[in-house]
Amino acid sequence: MLGFILRRLGVMALTMLCLTLVVFFLVNLEPNLKKLAISQLDMRSSAEELESWLQKNGYRQNFFVRYGQWLGVVQKQPNIDPETGVSSPRFSYCDEPAEPYYGGILQGDFGCSTKFKVPVAEKLFPALGATGILMFWVMVVMVPVALLIGVLAGMREGTRTDRTLSVASIATTATPEYVSGVIFAVIFASWLGWLNGSAATATRQGISFYNFTLPVMTMAIYGIGYIARMTRASMVEVMTQQYIRTARLKGLGFRAVVIKHALRNALIAPFTVIMLQFPWLLTGVVIVEVMFRYQGFGFTLVEAASNNDIDLLLGCSLVSVFVVLSTQLISDVGYAYLNPRIRVQ
Repeated sequence: MLGFILRRLGVMALTMLCLTLVVFFLVNLEPNLKKLAISQLDMRSSAEELESWLQKNGYRQNFFVRYGQWLGVVQKQPNIDPETGVSSPRFSYCDEPAEPYYGGILQGDFGCSTKFKVPVAEKLFPALGATGILMFWVMVVMVPVALLIGVLAGMREGTRTDRTLSVASIATTATPEYVSGVIFAVIFASWLGWLNGSAATATRQGISFYNFTLPVMTMAIYGIGYIARMTRASMVEVMTQQYIRTARLKGLGFRAVVIKHALRNALIAPFTVIMLQFPWLLTGVVIVEVMFRYQGFGFTLVEAASNNDIDLLLGCSLVSVFVVLSTQLISDVGYAYLNPRIRVQ
């Protein structure tokens, strides 16, 4: 198992390197650089002024040199005035030194946000913390409810209970977040006036239960149906196994058979699905956070993309790739422990 984990970590590192290289190439395409220069100067700036700004701030260096600087394996160079020869930092508002230095991902330096005028870490990690709290409460609501619905439906396959729960699960899964979010906003915020607009300023006025009501409900409702359907299918399959029939023939009650024999095996497949919800929650919160003005990771990602904030966008992409690969590793290891028949080759 240790060798398996070490190999997977190596593959994760290589995958992250390749994906970040692709993202770095895409965000540094010429149209994006031009828009960045315009946003930092003025819409009426001439082509020469835009080119001068890009040249001055190092955006015209060799692509692989810039990628190495972002990683932290190549020295970053300060701005040098061609007339006086005096060196100055590229972005003074990020406290960058005025001499060559190593500062990249490997040194814990995520770069400088040209939109918010702060180091990327100061904007990215508070946003991750806000989204992490949101994700926690979504999982607290979503997972127990989904497992309960799936187990109840699977235990009574073909009954009215099974049909009712299955239809409800399909309906929630088929409803996108932006649809259910609008419905909940109209019902609870507009008609009933329960929230008084608090969800729109959750990260500014402090986090409370009411701040999370609409975002949590919107995301949990969508995920509940998917996990419940997977749990039901797994439960139905387990309940038809020979060892379940044997346990019933030995005189064990239905509840004892379900709890002691069927439940653990039925939860193996949903475990993988639950772990895959973390990448969806991290990137899928974009619609919900923008809709409710919740200033977390998704909201920050949209702000970075819409303003050509290259370093902040790269930081968001790196976090997304890391979360996806990490949850896949945890899912594989957990699956091996839950299912004794799995052998790591």
